[in-house]
This record gives sequence, C-alpha cells and structure tokens, in this order.
Amino acid sequence: MGKTITTYLIDGKANGPQYVFISNRICQMLMIPRVNLSIIREREELKSPAFYILLGNEDDLAPNAYIGETENFCERVKDHDSNKDFWERALVFIAKDNALTKADVQYLEYLAIRVAGKAKRYSLISNEQTPKAPNLPEHQKDSAEEFFEDVKLLASFSGCPIFEVVEPKNRPLFHLKNRGANAKGFYSEAGFTVLKDSILAEGMVPSFMLKEKRKKFIANFTIQSPEGIVLHSDYTFSSPSTAAGIVVGRNCNGWSIWKDDQGKTLDEIHRKQLEQSK
Repeated sequence: MGKTITTYLIDGKANGPQYVFISNRICQMLMIPRVNLSIIREREELKSPAFYILLGNEDDLAPNAYIGETENFCERVKDHDSNKDFWERALVFIAKDNALTKADVQYLEYLAIRVAGKAKRYSLISNEQTPKAPNLPEHQKDSAEEFFEDVKLLASFSGCPIFEVVEPKNRPLFHLKNRGANAKGFYSEAGFTVLKDSILAEGMVPSFMLKEKRKKFIANFTIQSPEGIVLHSDYTFSSPSTAAGIVVGRNCNGWSIWKDDQGKTLDEIHRKQLEQSK
C-alpha cells in the first residue's frame, strides 16, 4: 500500500531543518541539523514528550547514533549539545496534538534500542544498556508499536536506515574469492550485505582508496581467528563495490566480482531481472 510523506523545509533550504509527516498519521518528525539548533526556541511542539535519535557522520562505515527520550526536547538537547561531540543532526519524533506520554516515549526508546541493536547499522554510543520496558496497558503498547512503525519509515525516508534489519530470505547468494578472501552476501534495496563468518583478505594494495575505512571496519566488525580476519556479524554496505573493496583490500567493481553458484555476476543477474520485468 502506498503512502504520502510530506516534507516541509522550515527555512526554505534543502539541507536545513525539516518537518516531515505521513498523511493521516499522528507521527511527526523534525530533522534538525546541529548548526540550526536555535530553531528549537521557535517550536512549541518540541516542549512535549518526544523520542529522538542523534546521528553522527552517516558516510562512515560505522556511523554513531544515540537513542533517547524526553519530556522536553528543547531542554534535553542543551545537555547533548554541551556533552556529546559526535552528532551532526537530530531526528525528533513527536505526536500530533501532543498525544505521546512520558511512558509512551520510554517504550519507544526501549523498542528502538532493541531493533537498532539487531540491525547493527549504527554504533549506539552512550546507549550502554537496553532500558526495561515500562509497564503499559495492552492497548497503549499496541498504539506505541504502531507509532514505532511510522518512526522506522520516516527515519529511513530521511536517509537513516538505523532500524532496517536486512535478511537474506529468498535472495540469491553471491560469493567472492580473491586475495585470500572468502566471502558471501546478497544484494537488496538496502545495499549489499556481507554475511557473518565471511573471511577478509589480509592487508591492502597500495592504491586502495578506502584504507582508513577498512582499518576501522576491521577493528569494529571482525575477529582474528585461525582462518584469518572473520566478520563477526552481517554488515550491509551502501554498494556492491564498497563491500567488495573492504573484503579484498583493493579497488574493484563489485558488480563483476560478486558471483553466484553458477558463476554469473551480480550484474548479469540484476540485468536479467530487469529484462524479465519489462
């Protein structure tokens, strides 16, 4: 079923603060770049209970995020501005007519940290512990969980896939064996996911363009074993070529180097699907 999402540019600038909502739903999101924090003084709705996400550099292979809840975002963000250096923008979720309660946003925080932890798309710094679920009546939990579905959609719409759990399901698997690497993964609308237990190549060629990113990736998402550098959890990259480069430690075309069990490249399979859909 289709949905209509409306984006209002609060100051008329594409990279400035935005007010985003889904037609006929109570969930509303404000995207506020850190440089535009002064705008919160003008937004009365940000003085009501809210669930929020602070986001770091999302171009990084291991972007940072912080998930929180508050009764008054205008006051709470002052502390985050003083004490948290990593973040560059905030996604603040409120309800039309201030319908959220303190218990609602606590439950949203509980759900969000669990789902984001499972997705493993962002590093949840400062969220060392998963909060306990507040004691809500059944109907209130159902309403909060329905609200959270809209939160997930609006977060993804804004370019933040923090809650997107990518699973293989019936997708074809592709393999990569090169420079000692032995990896497998699958392609989806979220990008290219390299699966847990894939083995990365040792070292990098001098001309590799993502050396620092690969070093950080290895430090955060792999373990050293007798087999070599092993991925300890599934990881979704923005593109097949980035995935291939991090796996083998050299610049390469992911569309031609990832191959299925029959030796067909990702490009061949993807092109075949496009041709069949015509």
